This record gives sequence, structure tokens and C-alpha cells, in this order.
Amino acid sequence: MTEKRVDDASAVLVVGVSGTVGRHVGLQLAAAGARARTLTQRDLLDPASLEAAAQGVDAVLLGWPHPTAEAATDAVGVLAREVGRVVFLSSAAVRDVPEQPEGEIEALLARSGVRYTVLRAYGFAAALQWAEEIRAGDAVRGYGGAAELNPVDERDIAAVAVRALVEDGHAGARYVLTGPESPTQAEQVGIIGEAAGRPVAWEEIPREAARHRMTATGRPGSAIDSTLDFIHARIADPEPATTTVQDLTGHPARSFRTWAADHAALFR
Repeated sequence: MTEKRVDDASAVLVVGVSGTVGRHVGLQLAAAGARARTLTQRDLLDPASLEAAAQGVDAVLLGWPHPTAEAATDAVGVLAREVGRVVFLSSAAVRDVPEQPEGEIEALLARSGVRYTVLRAYGFAAALQWAEEIRAGDAVRGYGGAAELNPVDERDIAAVAVRALVEDGHAGARYVLTGPESPTQAEQVGIIGEAAGRPVAWEEIPREAARHRMTATGRPGSAIDSTLDFIHARIADPEPATTTVQDLTGHPARSFRTWAADHAALFR
């Protein structure tokens, strides 16, 4: 059992976490009686700004939105000196591609001496990136339609993050967060189409074509290759479902179908 440590004076710093997850973290922290501060992605790379923001903070929820971990050593060093605990929003892809930035930051936290918890999640970034294509037509063109992924609802990510931020007993844990099933990317597109009220198909393209499209977004080649390697691995080795969300929050993880229904307006 874990014990609540939060009270009305507690403060949590949320830094480098996407607005989608961060919004739910802020709402749930308020419900738990904690005050949330936020810091911009730019300030995360400035040790002086990060140090100032960490003053008087009990815990930090850390994301890493940058394509490399070059500045992470300084950031982790500041947090290790200034706060009691760090909850790091990592990536499920670390299992297959440990050299990506999230894997490097996990290693930095382990060496820093700070109490830390890692949340490894496969989120909804891909599905949201399909939104413009789905709104404009009846198909999504991509690589790895047969890859069985297990995205976890951002509300469930936030719920687990808040537990780790305001309760004792999570230090050193690496929690793998998933939904209750592993639909393929092609199945996810079909589910979104059903939620949006019209059929949407998956059109498979070669890996190199997908890499070219991703390069046009400005992402570095190493990050693109890591993403494509992760997707390829999930074709033969589906992302397994875990019970972590229910174990830690007491409620079952939301399904992809539920997420699609709740976000259908984004795809119309």
C-alpha cells in the first residue's frame, strides 16, 4: 500500500509534458489537493530557469519533447539537487530502441540519486497525426498497418502520473502503461472512421516512403529510424497489454474505441 503525502501546500512542477497529458495532470493534481506549476519546453533547456522553477517544489513530472538528449544531463542534475522525486514520462519504444533520448534520460535518472519513477507509455501521437489526413479524405497512408500497438488514453497516463507524484511507494518503479487491447494501426484507423461516422481505410506504403514523409517534418533521422524500428517490431511481436492502470488507479484502462469516440470531433 502507498500512503498519500500530498497536502494543500504541496507543489508539483510539470515540465516538457504535452498539453494533452499536461492538462489532465493539472486537473487531477488539483483534485488531489496539490498545486501545479508548468515550465515551457524552452526553459527546460535552460538550467537557471529550471532551477528557479523547481524552488519549493515537492515533485516533478518530466517529459522530454526534444529530439536528442544533449541537454538532459544538466536538466536531470538540477532536478536531482532541487526536488525530492521525479516522475519521467518515457516511451514504450525504449524496450526495443534503448538508445533513443528517453532511454538515455532513464539512465541519467538512475545515476543521479534522485527518487524517480518511469512511466513507459505508447500514446496517441500517431492517431492525432492522422487527423488532417482523415479530415481531408477516406484513407491514411502509412507504414506498418499490421503493427499491433497498445496506445493508452492520456487521462489514464495522467491518473498514474498523479499517483506517482503525490504518493510514496513508487520510487524506482518502471511502469508500462497500455490500453486493454492491441489493435493494429489499420484497425485503429477503421475505429476512428466509425467514430467519425464514415469509413476510413489504411493504405500501406514502403518503409522508405514513410521515412521520406517523416523527414519532411524536420525530425532527425535517428528519431525517425527509431520510430520505424519500433513499428516494425510490433508486426511480429505485438505490444502486450498490462494491468498497470487498473492496479494503480482502481479503474480499468480506457479502450482505443472509447478514446476515438471521445475525440471523434478532431477527425471530422
